[in-house]
Amino acid sequence: MASILEQKLKNKKTEISDIDRRVQTEQITPTVKEKKSIGDIIQTISTQYRRELTDSTIDRKELDQKIEKTIRAEIEKLPVDYEKKRRLEKLAIQNIIGLGPLQQYLDNPAITEIVVQRYDNIVVEIKGKIRSVKACFSDEEALQNVINRILQPIGRAVNLSTPRVDARLEDGSRVCATIPPISPHGATLTIRKFNNSMMVASKYLELNSISQEMLDFLEKCVKGKVSIFVSGGTGTGKTTFLNMLSSFLPEDELLITIEDTLELQLKQKNVRALETREIKNANMDSIDMSALVKASLRMRPDRIIVGETRDGAVVSLLSAMSTGHEGSMSTGHANSPENLVNVRIPTMMEMDKDSSYSERAKALMIAEAIQLIVQLRRLPNGRRVTSHICSVEGIGKDGKVMLKNIFVYDYQKDQFIYTGYYPEKIAKHLEMNGVDMPEE
Repeated sequence: MASILEQKLKNKKTEISDIDRRVQTEQITPTVKEKKSIGDIIQTISTQYRRELTDSTIDRKELDQKIEKTIRAEIEKLPVDYEKKRRLEKLAIQNIIGLGPLQQYLDNPAITEIVVQRYDNIVVEIKGKIRSVKACFSDEEALQNVINRILQPIGRAVNLSTPRVDARLEDGSRVCATIPPISPHGATLTIRKFNNSMMVASKYLELNSISQEMLDFLEKCVKGKVSIFVSGGTGTGKTTFLNMLSSFLPEDELLITIEDTLELQLKQKNVRALETREIKNANMDSIDMSALVKASLRMRPDRIIVGETRDGAVVSLLSAMSTGHEGSMSTGHANSPENLVNVRIPTMMEMDKDSSYSERAKALMIAEAIQLIVQLRRLPNGRRVTSHICSVEGIGKDGKVMLKNIFVYDYQKDQFIYTGYYPEKIAKHLEMNGVDMPEE
Protein backbone atom coordinates (compact mmCIF):
# COMPACT_ATOMS: atom_id res chain seq x y z
CA MET A 1 0.00 0.00 0.00
CA ALA A 2 2.82 2.38 0.94
CA SER A 3 4.59 1.78 -2.37
CA ILE A 4 1.39 2.64 -4.32
CA LEU A 5 1.08 5.95 -2.43
CA GLU A 6 4.75 6.68 -2.97
CA GLN A 7 4.35 6.03 -6.71
CA LYS A 8 1.31 8.32 -6.86
CA LEU A 9 3.21 11.06 -5.07
CA LYS A 10 6.15 10.58 -7.39
CA ASN A 11 3.87 10.74 -10.45
CA LYS A 12 2.23 13.89 -9.08
CA LYS A 13 5.61 15.55 -8.54
CA THR A 14 6.66 14.62 -12.06
CA GLU A 15 3.40 16.02 -13.47
CA ILE A 16 3.84 19.29 -11.55
CA SER A 17 7.48 19.53 -12.66
CA ASP A 18 6.45 18.99 -16.31
CA ILE A 19 3.76 21.67 -16.04
CA ASP A 20 6.21 24.15 -14.47
CA ARG A 21 8.79 23.53 -17.19
CA ARG A 22 6.24 23.77 -20.00
CA VAL A 23 4.68 26.99 -18.70
CA GLN A 24 8.09 28.61 -18.20
CA THR A 25 9.47 27.72 -21.64
CA GLU A 26 6.42 28.08 -23.90
CA GLN A 27 4.97 31.29 -25.30
CA ILE A 28 1.50 31.66 -23.75
CA THR A 29 -1.33 33.37 -25.60
CA PRO A 30 -4.05 34.21 -23.04
CA THR A 31 -7.63 33.06 -23.60
CA VAL A 32 -10.59 35.45 -23.19
CA LYS A 33 -11.20 34.13 -19.65
CA GLU A 34 -7.52 34.45 -18.76
CA LYS A 35 -7.46 38.05 -20.02
CA LYS A 36 -10.40 38.86 -17.71
CA SER A 37 -8.69 37.18 -14.74
CA ILE A 38 -5.44 39.08 -15.41
CA GLY A 39 -7.40 42.33 -15.76
CA ASP A 40 -8.99 41.75 -12.34
CA ILE A 41 -5.58 41.02 -10.79
CA ILE A 42 -4.08 44.16 -12.40
CA GLN A 43 -6.97 46.18 -10.93
CA THR A 44 -6.32 44.70 -7.48
CA ILE A 45 -2.57 45.40 -7.66
CA SER A 46 -3.12 48.95 -8.98
CA THR A 47 -5.47 49.72 -6.08
CA GLN A 48 -3.35 48.08 -3.39
CA TYR A 49 -0.03 49.58 -4.53
CA ARG A 50 -1.23 52.89 -6.00
CA ARG A 51 1.07 55.03 -3.83
CA GLU A 52 4.16 52.81 -4.19
CA LEU A 53 3.82 52.53 -7.98
CA THR A 54 3.98 56.32 -8.39
CA ASP A 55 6.74 56.89 -5.82
CA SER A 56 10.12 57.04 -7.62
CA THR A 57 12.04 56.90 -4.31
CA ILE A 58 10.91 53.35 -3.49
CA ASP A 59 13.27 50.46 -4.26
CA ARG A 60 11.76 48.91 -7.43
CA LYS A 61 13.26 45.47 -6.81
CA GLU A 62 11.77 45.26 -3.34
CA LEU A 63 8.40 46.53 -4.60
CA ASP A 64 8.37 44.00 -7.45
CA GLN A 65 8.96 41.18 -4.96
CA LYS A 66 6.00 42.35 -2.84
CA ILE A 67 3.78 42.64 -5.91
CA GLU A 68 4.84 39.19 -7.13
CA LYS A 69 3.91 37.71 -3.73
CA THR A 70 0.50 39.40 -3.90
CA ILE A 71 -0.07 38.13 -7.45
CA ARG A 72 0.57 34.54 -6.33
CA ALA A 73 -1.78 34.95 -3.34
CA GLU A 74 -4.57 36.31 -5.57
CA ILE A 75 -4.15 33.50 -8.11
CA GLU A 76 -4.29 30.81 -5.39
CA LYS A 77 -7.81 32.04 -4.56
CA LEU A 78 -9.06 31.20 -8.07
CA PRO A 79 -11.07 27.97 -8.57
CA VAL A 80 -8.86 26.61 -11.39
CA ASP A 81 -6.43 23.71 -11.72
CA TYR A 82 -2.66 23.88 -11.11
CA GLU A 83 -1.66 24.41 -14.76
CA LYS A 84 -4.09 27.30 -15.24
CA LYS A 85 -2.81 28.93 -12.05
CA ARG A 86 0.76 28.74 -13.30
CA ARG A 87 -0.30 30.16 -16.69
CA LEU A 88 -2.10 33.04 -15.02
CA GLU A 89 0.84 33.63 -12.69
CA LYS A 90 3.28 33.91 -15.59
CA LEU A 91 0.97 36.17 -17.63
CA ALA A 92 0.17 38.41 -14.66
CA ILE A 93 3.82 38.83 -13.63
CA GLN A 94 4.82 39.60 -17.24
CA ASN A 95 2.09 42.22 -17.54
CA ILE A 96 2.42 43.84 -14.11
CA ILE A 97 6.12 43.55 -13.22
CA GLY A 98 7.78 42.50 -16.49
CA LEU A 99 7.32 43.75 -20.02
CA GLY A 100 4.56 41.47 -21.22
CA PRO A 101 5.32 39.45 -24.35
CA LEU A 102 8.68 41.23 -24.77
CA GLN A 103 10.17 39.83 -21.57
CA GLN A 104 11.19 36.49 -23.07
CA TYR A 105 13.05 38.23 -25.92
CA LEU A 106 14.82 40.62 -23.56
CA ASP A 107 15.95 37.60 -21.54
CA ASN A 108 17.23 35.77 -24.64
CA PRO A 109 20.93 36.71 -25.21
CA ALA A 110 20.79 35.53 -28.86
CA ILE A 111 18.31 38.32 -29.70
CA THR A 112 20.01 41.65 -30.42
CA GLU A 113 17.04 43.82 -31.39
CA ILE A 114 13.28 43.85 -30.76
CA VAL A 115 10.97 45.82 -33.05
CA VAL A 116 7.28 46.26 -32.21
CA GLN A 117 5.75 47.55 -35.44
CA ARG A 118 2.24 47.41 -34.00
CA TYR A 119 0.79 45.85 -30.88
CA ASP A 120 0.04 42.68 -32.89
CA ASN A 121 3.21 42.65 -35.05
CA ILE A 122 6.59 41.99 -33.40
CA VAL A 123 9.89 41.03 -35.06
CA VAL A 124 13.32 40.30 -33.56
CA GLU A 125 16.88 40.23 -34.89
CA ILE A 126 18.91 37.04 -34.41
CA LYS A 127 22.40 36.75 -35.95
CA GLY A 128 21.73 39.75 -38.17
CA LYS A 129 18.46 38.33 -39.59
CA ILE A 130 14.98 39.70 -38.90
CA ARG A 131 12.40 37.10 -37.87
CA SER A 132 8.70 37.41 -37.10
CA VAL A 133 7.49 36.00 -33.77
CA LYS A 134 4.09 34.75 -32.64
CA ALA A 135 4.01 36.86 -29.48
CA CYS A 136 1.90 40.02 -29.48
CA PHE A 137 0.24 42.48 -27.12
CA SER A 138 -3.44 42.10 -26.35
CA ASP A 139 -4.22 45.62 -27.58
CA GLU A 140 -2.81 49.12 -28.17
CA GLU A 141 -3.26 50.13 -24.52
CA ALA A 142 -1.17 47.17 -23.32
CA LEU A 143 1.70 48.22 -25.63
CA GLN A 144 1.60 51.84 -24.46
CA ASN A 145 1.55 50.70 -20.82
CA VAL A 146 4.72 48.63 -21.41
CA ILE A 147 6.43 51.55 -23.17
CA ASN A 148 5.80 53.80 -20.19
CA ARG A 149 6.86 51.02 -17.79
CA ILE A 150 10.18 50.80 -19.66
CA LEU A 151 10.67 54.57 -19.50
CA GLN A 152 9.44 55.19 -15.94
CA PRO A 153 12.69 54.22 -14.11
CA ILE A 154 14.64 56.77 -16.15
CA GLY A 155 12.08 59.51 -15.62
CA ARG A 156 10.73 59.60 -19.18
CA ALA A 157 7.29 58.99 -20.70
CA VAL A 158 5.50 59.14 -24.04
CA ASN A 159 2.38 61.29 -24.21
CA LEU A 160 0.66 63.77 -26.51
CA SER A 161 3.19 66.49 -25.71
CA THR A 162 6.13 64.09 -26.20
CA PRO A 163 4.96 61.49 -28.76
CA ARG A 164 8.53 60.30 -29.50
CA VAL A 165 11.20 59.30 -26.99
CA ASP A 166 14.80 58.18 -27.51
CA ALA A 167 16.31 56.85 -24.32
CA ARG A 168 18.98 54.62 -22.82
CA LEU A 169 17.99 52.00 -20.26
CA GLU A 170 20.01 51.27 -17.13
CA ASP A 171 21.63 48.25 -18.82
CA GLY A 172 22.73 50.40 -21.78
CA SER A 173 20.04 49.22 -24.22
CA ARG A 174 18.71 51.87 -26.59
CA VAL A 175 14.98 52.53 -26.85
CA CYS A 176 12.98 54.49 -29.42
CA ALA A 177 9.22 54.72 -28.91
CA THR A 178 6.47 56.58 -30.75
CA ILE A 179 2.72 56.96 -30.27
CA PRO A 180 -0.03 58.65 -32.36
CA PRO A 181 -0.23 61.18 -33.89
CA ILE A 182 3.31 60.73 -35.27
CA SER A 183 2.73 56.99 -35.78
CA PRO A 184 -0.93 57.07 -36.90
CA HIS A 185 -1.39 53.28 -37.02
CA GLY A 186 -0.48 52.88 -33.36
CA ALA A 187 2.47 52.90 -30.97
CA THR A 188 5.85 51.53 -32.05
CA LEU A 189 8.80 50.40 -29.96
CA THR A 190 12.37 49.54 -30.93
CA ILE A 191 14.84 48.13 -28.40
CA ARG A 192 18.48 47.65 -29.44
CA LYS A 193 19.84 45.46 -26.68
CA PHE A 194 23.14 46.32 -25.06
CA ASN A 195 25.75 43.59 -25.36
CA ASN A 196 27.66 43.23 -22.07
CA SER A 197 30.23 40.92 -23.65
CA MET A 198 32.64 42.98 -25.70
CA MET A 199 33.31 41.67 -29.22
CA VAL A 200 37.02 40.94 -29.16
CA ALA A 201 39.26 40.67 -32.22
CA SER A 202 39.35 36.87 -32.07
CA LYS A 203 35.56 36.77 -32.30
CA TYR A 204 35.66 38.73 -35.58
CA LEU A 205 38.11 36.17 -36.96
CA GLU A 206 35.93 33.31 -35.75
CA LEU A 207 32.88 34.81 -37.49
CA ASN A 208 34.93 35.37 -40.67
CA SER A 209 34.16 39.09 -40.54
CA ILE A 210 37.79 40.09 -41.14
CA SER A 211 41.12 38.48 -42.02
CA GLN A 212 44.15 38.19 -39.74
CA GLU A 213 46.19 40.44 -42.11
CA MET A 214 43.53 43.16 -41.98
CA LEU A 215 43.34 42.91 -38.21
CA ASP A 216 47.14 43.12 -37.82
CA PHE A 217 47.18 46.20 -40.08
CA LEU A 218 44.39 47.91 -38.11
CA GLU A 219 46.13 47.17 -34.82
CA LYS A 220 49.28 48.89 -36.08
CA CYS A 221 47.23 51.86 -37.30
CA VAL A 222 45.48 52.31 -33.93
CA LYS A 223 48.72 52.02 -31.96
CA GLY A 224 50.46 54.35 -34.43
CA LYS A 225 47.84 57.14 -34.05
CA VAL A 226 46.22 56.92 -37.48
CA SER A 227 42.90 58.79 -37.51
CA ILE A 228 40.15 56.34 -38.47
CA PHE A 229 36.50 56.53 -39.53
CA VAL A 230 34.39 53.35 -39.40
CA SER A 231 31.67 53.58 -42.05
CA GLY A 232 28.58 51.49 -42.76
CA GLY A 233 24.81 51.32 -42.96
CA THR A 234 22.32 50.78 -40.14
CA GLY A 235 22.89 47.51 -38.28
CA THR A 236 26.34 46.80 -39.71
CA GLY A 237 27.96 46.90 -36.26
CA LYS A 238 29.92 50.17 -36.50
CA THR A 239 29.94 50.94 -32.76
CA THR A 240 30.80 47.33 -31.89
CA PHE A 241 33.71 47.43 -34.36
CA LEU A 242 34.91 50.76 -32.93
CA ASN A 243 34.79 49.13 -29.51
CA MET A 244 37.02 46.33 -30.79
CA LEU A 245 39.51 48.81 -32.29
CA SER A 246 39.62 50.63 -28.95
CA SER A 247 41.13 47.51 -27.36
CA PHE A 248 44.37 48.33 -29.25
CA LEU A 249 44.67 51.79 -27.65
CA PRO A 250 47.69 52.20 -25.31
CA GLU A 251 47.07 52.18 -21.56
CA ASP A 252 49.05 55.36 -20.90
CA GLU A 253 46.99 57.73 -23.10
CA LEU A 254 44.24 60.08 -21.92
CA LEU A 255 41.05 59.16 -23.75
CA ILE A 256 37.68 60.89 -24.04
CA THR A 257 34.60 59.15 -25.46
CA ILE A 258 31.63 61.17 -26.72
CA GLU A 259 28.28 59.53 -27.48
CA ASP A 260 24.56 60.20 -27.74
CA THR A 261 24.02 56.98 -25.80
CA LEU A 262 26.85 55.38 -23.80
CA GLU A 263 27.77 52.16 -25.60
CA LEU A 264 31.56 52.12 -25.85
CA GLN A 265 33.28 49.89 -23.29
CA LEU A 266 36.90 51.05 -23.27
CA LYS A 267 38.97 48.99 -20.84
CA GLN A 268 41.84 51.46 -20.44
CA LYS A 269 42.16 53.19 -17.04
CA ASN A 270 42.36 56.80 -18.31
CA VAL A 271 38.93 57.15 -19.93
CA ARG A 272 36.43 59.97 -19.46
CA ALA A 273 32.97 59.37 -20.96
CA LEU A 274 30.76 62.25 -22.12
CA GLU A 275 27.11 61.90 -23.17
CA THR A 276 24.83 64.36 -24.96
CA ARG A 277 21.74 65.64 -23.19
CA GLU A 278 18.49 66.49 -24.96
CA ILE A 279 16.31 68.68 -22.75
CA LYS A 280 12.97 70.28 -23.54
CA ASN A 281 12.96 72.41 -20.44
CA ALA A 282 13.38 76.16 -20.29
CA ASN A 283 15.45 75.85 -17.11
CA MET A 284 18.08 73.49 -18.57
CA ASP A 285 20.28 73.59 -21.64
CA SER A 286 20.57 70.80 -24.17
CA ILE A 287 24.16 69.64 -24.70
CA ASP A 288 24.74 68.40 -28.24
CA MET A 289 27.60 66.46 -29.79
CA SER A 290 29.30 69.56 -31.18
CA ALA A 291 29.38 71.23 -27.76
CA LEU A 292 30.93 68.12 -26.20
CA VAL A 293 33.62 67.81 -28.89
CA LYS A 294 34.55 71.47 -28.38
CA ALA A 295 34.55 71.01 -24.59
CA SER A 296 36.75 67.89 -24.85
CA LEU A 297 39.50 69.91 -26.57
CA ARG A 298 39.97 71.80 -23.29
CA MET A 299 40.16 68.57 -21.27
CA ARG A 300 43.67 67.55 -22.40
CA PRO A 301 42.85 64.30 -24.26
CA ASP A 302 45.42 62.42 -26.32
CA ARG A 303 42.59 61.04 -28.44
CA ILE A 304 38.86 61.62 -28.86
CA ILE A 305 36.60 58.67 -29.64
CA VAL A 306 33.18 59.76 -30.98
CA GLY A 307 30.61 56.95 -30.99
CA GLU A 308 28.82 58.24 -34.09
CA THR A 309 29.15 61.52 -35.98
CA ARG A 310 25.87 62.51 -37.59
CA ASP A 311 25.71 66.33 -37.67
CA GLY A 312 27.74 69.56 -37.61
CA ALA A 313 29.90 68.14 -34.81
CA VAL A 314 32.02 66.65 -37.60
CA VAL A 315 33.61 70.08 -38.15
CA SER A 316 34.97 70.17 -34.59
CA LEU A 317 36.08 66.54 -34.83
CA LEU A 318 37.95 67.08 -38.12
CA SER A 319 39.64 70.14 -36.63
CA ALA A 320 40.69 68.10 -33.59
CA MET A 321 42.10 65.31 -35.77
CA SER A 322 44.15 67.89 -37.69
CA THR A 323 45.45 69.84 -34.71
CA GLY A 324 47.10 67.57 -32.19
CA HIS A 325 44.56 64.82 -31.57
CA GLU A 326 45.77 62.40 -34.20
CA GLY A 327 44.61 58.84 -33.76
CA SER A 328 41.07 59.94 -32.91
CA MET A 329 38.27 57.71 -34.19
CA SER A 330 34.57 57.81 -35.00
CA THR A 331 31.84 56.13 -37.02
CA GLY A 332 29.51 57.44 -39.71
CA HIS A 333 26.54 56.29 -41.77
CA ALA A 334 27.50 55.71 -45.41
CA ASN A 335 27.05 53.09 -48.12
CA SER A 336 30.70 53.21 -49.23
CA PRO A 337 33.99 54.95 -48.35
CA GLU A 338 33.52 57.31 -51.33
CA ASN A 339 30.00 58.14 -50.17
CA LEU A 340 31.34 58.93 -46.69
CA VAL A 341 34.09 61.39 -47.70
CA ASN A 342 32.47 62.99 -50.75
CA VAL A 343 28.78 63.12 -49.74
CA ARG A 344 27.98 62.29 -46.13
CA ILE A 345 30.70 64.26 -44.29
CA PRO A 346 30.40 67.35 -46.56
CA THR A 347 26.63 67.29 -45.94
CA MET A 348 27.20 67.07 -42.17
CA MET A 349 29.61 70.01 -42.38
CA GLU A 350 26.76 72.09 -43.81
CA MET A 351 24.85 71.44 -40.56
CA ASP A 352 27.40 73.46 -38.57
CA LYS A 353 25.58 76.79 -38.28
CA ASP A 354 28.74 78.64 -37.28
CA SER A 355 30.74 77.70 -40.39
CA SER A 356 30.59 78.07 -44.15
CA TYR A 357 33.00 76.23 -46.43
CA SER A 358 33.52 75.92 -50.16
CA GLU A 359 33.43 72.42 -51.63
CA ARG A 360 37.22 72.47 -52.01
CA ALA A 361 37.73 73.64 -48.42
CA LYS A 362 35.55 70.76 -47.19
CA ALA A 363 37.53 68.23 -49.23
CA LEU A 364 40.84 69.63 -47.94
CA MET A 365 39.67 69.41 -44.31
CA ILE A 366 38.51 65.81 -44.76
CA ALA A 367 41.69 64.73 -46.59
CA GLU A 368 43.89 66.37 -43.96
CA ALA A 369 42.06 64.95 -40.93
CA ILE A 370 41.08 61.38 -41.86
CA GLN A 371 43.76 58.88 -42.83
CA LEU A 372 41.92 55.56 -42.92
CA ILE A 373 38.37 54.39 -43.59
CA VAL A 374 37.01 50.99 -42.60
CA GLN A 375 33.77 50.07 -44.42
CA LEU A 376 31.41 47.49 -42.90
CA ARG A 377 28.61 45.71 -44.72
CA ARG A 378 25.89 43.29 -43.73
CA LEU A 379 25.39 40.45 -46.22
CA PRO A 380 21.93 39.08 -47.16
CA ASN A 381 22.48 36.10 -44.83
CA GLY A 382 22.99 38.47 -41.86
CA ARG A 383 26.78 38.07 -41.67
CA ARG A 384 28.75 41.27 -41.20
CA VAL A 385 32.03 41.73 -43.08
CA THR A 386 34.76 44.35 -43.37
CA SER A 387 34.28 45.13 -47.06
CA HIS A 388 36.99 47.82 -47.50
CA ILE A 389 39.98 49.29 -45.72
CA CYS A 390 41.00 52.46 -47.61
CA SER A 391 43.69 55.08 -47.18
CA VAL A 392 42.82 58.72 -47.81
CA GLU A 393 45.30 59.99 -50.43
CA GLY A 394 44.45 63.68 -50.82
CA ILE A 395 42.44 65.68 -53.35
CA GLY A 396 41.97 64.73 -57.01
CA LYS A 397 41.78 67.06 -60.02
CA ASP A 398 37.99 66.94 -59.77
CA GLY A 399 38.17 68.36 -56.24
CA LYS A 400 37.00 65.10 -54.67
CA VAL A 401 38.75 63.22 -51.88
CA MET A 402 40.86 60.38 -53.33
CA LEU A 403 40.85 56.92 -51.77
CA LYS A 404 42.97 53.84 -52.35
CA ASN A 405 41.81 50.36 -51.39
CA ILE A 406 44.31 48.44 -49.27
CA PHE A 407 42.05 45.49 -48.45
CA VAL A 408 38.71 44.50 -50.01
CA TYR A 409 36.20 41.71 -49.61
CA ASP A 410 35.54 39.62 -52.76
CA TYR A 411 31.83 38.73 -52.70
CA GLN A 412 32.10 36.02 -55.38
CA LYS A 413 35.01 34.19 -53.75
CA ASP A 414 33.97 35.04 -50.17
CA GLN A 415 37.57 36.11 -49.47
CA PHE A 416 39.37 39.09 -48.00
CA ILE A 417 42.02 40.28 -50.45
CA TYR A 418 45.07 42.53 -50.12
CA THR A 419 45.07 44.76 -53.22
CA GLY A 420 48.85 45.13 -53.30
CA TYR A 421 48.68 48.87 -52.59
CA TYR A 422 51.22 49.99 -49.98
CA PRO A 423 50.03 53.17 -48.16
CA GLU A 424 53.29 55.09 -47.89
CA LYS A 425 51.73 58.09 -46.13
CA ILE A 426 50.33 55.87 -43.40
CA ALA A 427 53.60 53.91 -43.18
CA LYS A 428 55.55 57.15 -42.61
CA HIS A 429 53.03 58.29 -40.01
CA LEU A 430 53.37 54.98 -38.18
CA GLU A 431 57.15 55.21 -38.27
CA MET A 432 57.03 58.69 -36.73
CA ASN A 433 54.97 57.22 -33.89
CA GLY A 434 57.28 54.29 -33.27
CA VAL A 435 55.34 51.59 -35.13
CA ASP A 436 57.06 49.64 -37.88
CA MET A 437 55.13 48.49 -40.97
CA PRO A 438 57.42 46.59 -43.38
CA GLU A 439 56.34 46.71 -47.01
CA GLU A 440 56.15 42.93 -47.25
